[in-house]
Amino acid sequence: MHGRERTSVGPKPPRPGSSVRRELAAIGRHPRKRLGQHFLADPQIAQRIVALAAPRAERVVEIGPGLGALSDLIVQSAEETWLIEVDADLAERLRSKFTNLPRVHVVEADVLAVDFATLLGPGAAAVLVANLPYNIATAVLAAALAQARYFSRMVLMLQREVVERLVAPPGSKTYGALSILTQFAAQVRTAFRVAPGAFVPRPKVESEVVIVEPYDTPPVAVTDPELFRRLVRAVFTQRRKQLVNSLRSLCSDPAETLARAGIDPKRRPETLSLSKFAALSNALAEASAGAAALREVNS
Repeated sequence: MHGRERTSVGPKPPRPGSSVRRELAAIGRHPRKRLGQHFLADPQIAQRIVALAAPRAERVVEIGPGLGALSDLIVQSAEETWLIEVDADLAERLRSKFTNLPRVHVVEADVLAVDFATLLGPGAAAVLVANLPYNIATAVLAAALAQARYFSRMVLMLQREVVERLVAPPGSKTYGALSILTQFAAQVRTAFRVAPGAFVPRPKVESEVVIVEPYDTPPVAVTDPELFRRLVRAVFTQRRKQLVNSLRSLCSDPAETLARAGIDPKRRPETLSLSKFAALSNALAEASAGAAALREVNS
C-alpha cells in the first residue's frame, strides 16, 4: 500500500489588510471611530479607482487620503495634487512621505471648511477623488457639488445605500432630496461595488464607487437655483404630507402655485420628477415676484 502523498506547503499568503495594520502599528495608531476611518487595504481596488479618475497631467484633490493607498498612485501622474486630511497624525505622515514632491500639497483641514477657490486658485478644474467616511459622505458630496465649478469630475467611494439614493428614480423608496439635488447638479454613473473585506477595519456595509460629472448647465431650467434647493429640502422634511400642505412654509397659496405648475395638490414629494420640481420652483419664484411687486404698489 502506498502511504498518503505529502503536499508541500509554502509560506502562507499575507492576511488581507496586514500591511495596513503594520503601518498603523508603526505610528502607534488605531482607526479612529469618531472620524469614521476605514482604510482601503486592497491594492487592486485602489488601482481601479485611480484608473477611473485617470489623473494624467491633471490637477487632483483627494479627500481623506489616510495612509495613502490612492495617493501613492495618484501622485505618479497627476500634474499637481492636494491631499486633504483632518487627522493630524496621518497628515504629518503624508507630509513626510511626499516631502520630496513639491507638486504634492498636504492640507490638514476639515474638508467641510475648505474653500476650493482659495485652495486651487486659477487654473483648470481638478479631479476630485475620495474614499469618504460614511458618517460625513452626504455632507461632503453636498459641499463638493456646491463648488462643482472647480471639478471636472469626481470619483467617490460611498456607502452603497447612499449611492442608491443618488441614482434613485421618482417613486422609489430611496428617492429624496439627495437624489434630486444631486441629479440637478451632475450626472452620476455607478462603477463597481466594494466588499467590506477590502477595508481595515471591516465596515458592516458594502461600498460602491461612483463617477460624478457636474453639469455646465443643469438638465432643467430653474429661475432661482437657491429657491429650488430650499423647496426640495422643505418638502422632504414632511415627506408623507401632500404637497398642498408641505408647501405652506414657502408660499401663501400652495393650491394656486401647484395649479400654475400643473401639479395635482394631492401628490407627495417623492412622486415628482426633476422636471416637475423645476416647474414648481419656477411657479414659486413667479408667485414670490408677483407678491413683492404688489407690496411695492401698495406701499
